[in-house]
Amino acid sequence: MSTETTPYTVARYLAHRLDQLGITHLFGVPGNHLGPFLSTLRAAGDIEWVGTPTEGGAGQAADAYARIHGVGAAAVTYSVGAFNLLNACGGCYAEKVPLIAINAAPPYEQWQNLRAIGLVTSHMSTRQESNLEVYRQVTVDAQAISNAGLAPGQIDAALTACLSEHGPVYLEVMEDVWEAPCAEPVGEIVPRARPFTTANATMLTAAVDAVLALVEAHPDENGRPRPVLWAGEEIDRYRLGEPLLALVEDTGLPFCTTVGAKAVVSEDLPQFHGVYNGKASDPAVHWIFKEWATCRIGLGAWSTSKNLGGEQYLGTDWVMASRGGVSVGTAYFPDVRLERLVPALRDALVARYGVGGLAADYYAQAGAAGRAASGGVPRHVPGSLGDFRVALSTLGRPAAASGRLTYDGLFSRINQFLTEETRDPWTVVSDAAFSLIGSMNLTLPAGGYLAQNSWLSIGWSVGAAAGAVLAPERDHTRPMVFVGDGSFQETCQEISTHVRCGLPSVVFVLDNQNFYGIEQMLVQPCYFKHKGPSANGADFYNELHPWHYERLAQVFAGTKTPATGIAIGRAAELDLLLDRLADPTDPVNAGPLLVRVRLDRHDYPRAMAYKVADCP
Repeated sequence: MSTETTPYTVARYLAHRLDQLGITHLFGVPGNHLGPFLSTLRAAGDIEWVGTPTEGGAGQAADAYARIHGVGAAAVTYSVGAFNLLNACGGCYAEKVPLIAINAAPPYEQWQNLRAIGLVTSHMSTRQESNLEVYRQVTVDAQAISNAGLAPGQIDAALTACLSEHGPVYLEVMEDVWEAPCAEPVGEIVPRARPFTTANATMLTAAVDAVLALVEAHPDENGRPRPVLWAGEEIDRYRLGEPLLALVEDTGLPFCTTVGAKAVVSEDLPQFHGVYNGKASDPAVHWIFKEWATCRIGLGAWSTSKNLGGEQYLGTDWVMASRGGVSVGTAYFPDVRLERLVPALRDALVARYGVGGLAADYYAQAGAAGRAASGGVPRHVPGSLGDFRVALSTLGRPAAASGRLTYDGLFSRINQFLTEETRDPWTVVSDAAFSLIGSMNLTLPAGGYLAQNSWLSIGWSVGAAAGAVLAPERDHTRPMVFVGDGSFQETCQEISTHVRCGLPSVVFVLDNQNFYGIEQMLVQPCYFKHKGPSANGADFYNELHPWHYERLAQVFAGTKTPATGIAIGRAAELDLLLDRLADPTDPVNAGPLLVRVRLDRHDYPRAMAYKVADCP
């Protein structure tokens, strides 16, 4: 920070605290009430302002930034800006993402005029606490700052809550307070962990003992336990990748992840058996997870409709450790924190079964057992973990290069590109719906995947991609975005941020002929079974207005900020495009690339086949 000796102002105080948190970029849409703070931020020179076309896009960028860096920030102007940011903040609240939402409010003088004579000026509501009350519903702390003398305490309290509770916070600052003097910052903002008491230690021990008892109570036909881990979102949010890695490597336990925790550790690990997403899982993963494993241990996984993929019952052979407690079968152990449970479980399992004592290639085991039992394993279960990965990498690939692209064919080919053909470090950012279902079986390195898997705000990925690669931990990383056409129409203007920042992003817009495919699948899946040019019956409200998506690159490009748009619909065209992406000298890599992928309206990812299986 600057070393000047002028007195601290509230603006300078907040800028200093953001810098201490390692925040390098602040996203937002400016306004007159925010101006003094942004001027102070520019003078300090440590944090770069990234103006986005929309407040929602700023929130999405700050959300992804926080998922990688640990905390992110967005700044907007009162009411009209704050209510646009609210959706992104709600997503962070639902998914435990530490976001700092800064809302610049009208000056104190205008609020006095409102109370005295009822004068309402721009962006004001007749209810002074309207913004504050709304944000209290989706934050772990919300502060309205009208007194510069109290500002340091309020700012510090909110930021401490943000780090401690792993959730968004709200700072509403009146315009005339920004440049008012206040006390200097003291120390740093650090998370305040709940004390680990004797009672907590007793409860932790009881929970671990219960997990071991459940494992022992569910042996296979040979009397050996066959548990599978299910690593979830909180492993990512609480930065528990290393303890999880120690657990699976030291015990040998096979594990799956939720979609929201995909690539929380490397998916090349020999213990990794795929993404479990309920009925939407790859059939081999679903069978191994639900039928072959004798019990399931969820660590940080959330019991959401998306994670369970159409299944609503967990069963007594499950462990679910999340949201501050542990369910073991029908027993519940409150106030058991995941960061203590994971290493304690590792120690207990190693003590009981030895190092590597639970190691198993479940696919190979299942195949061998099925052969011995004369075909007791479904045909779709591969003979080994290696065969499973090969099967995923070739899923849906067109038989000939001239074949039309499908969802599964696209993601199969992308998987080959990411694992075999490119040298660039990529971060895959997936939107909701078919994009999420299609991308969940890509094989990625640790930290290589981002998705909003619980809140599921369509269009999230486009704004999020900018924040993802502007985080200091992802310097020189390229974002690869998968977004449906309906989702893209929500947030297409955020491509402007990609161009403005010169990001070498690749945004695949999955255009299934102007159609909300996932909504049709949820409401009337039988539509997808009756294919052909004359097949009708789609619900009218799922129709989209057709766009030439690739042409938007020309709209957002500038003389010094190139952008390219391409439309593809066949495997050969995708192959050519991927060859160009692998060539650093090709002009398509000079800036954002917007790719319109033309797909058939009746196509859908194979993972959704269970929805149409019973259709006549």
